[in-house]
Amino acid sequence: MPVLEIIQLGHPLLRSSAQLVDNIQDQNIQNLIDNLIATVGQANGVGIAAPQVAESYQLFIVASRPNLRYPNAPTMQPTAMINPQVLAHSSEVVKGWEGCLSIPEIRGYVPRYEAIEIEYTDRNGKLQKQELTDFVARIFQHEYDHLNGIVFLDRLESTHDIITEQEYQKRIVGT
Repeated sequence: MPVLEIIQLGHPLLRSSAQLVDNIQDQNIQNLIDNLIATVGQANGVGIAAPQVAESYQLFIVASRPNLRYPNAPTMQPTAMINPQVLAHSSEVVKGWEGCLSIPEIRGYVPRYEAIEIEYTDRNGKLQKQELTDFVARIFQHEYDHLNGIVFLDRLESTHDIITEQEYQKRIVGT
């Protein structure tokens, strides 16, 4: 499975709305899912959206696991989420540190819903409904934003909520 090039902030596709996936069983979509899983793993990410590899599809991978960028992340199997929707969300919003593979070396303290009820189609074409909380809910919301041309910097309450990766590792992670 090839590792794909991750486009960077400034590329117009990061600011565009992605198109629905019509045929999940199309070999190009199935290959894209496998390549996104390989890419997010190699990049030490916990999620990646198709627009981040210059593919305008409503498809992303949620792949939480401890790694260099997120040492305290919970472990889960990489999951392809196709044509996702947020059905409901908690009233409680919590702030947490986020980074983005398309915006390297920067972190932001981003407000997100603590819990969300979601729906998506899996890679086998089956409709899934779940409730996500905490860090995994944060990943979903971050990747979902990518499908709508939104990056985490757009969600910040203040520019004072930005920190470099180096300072994040020193001050927040403690490494």
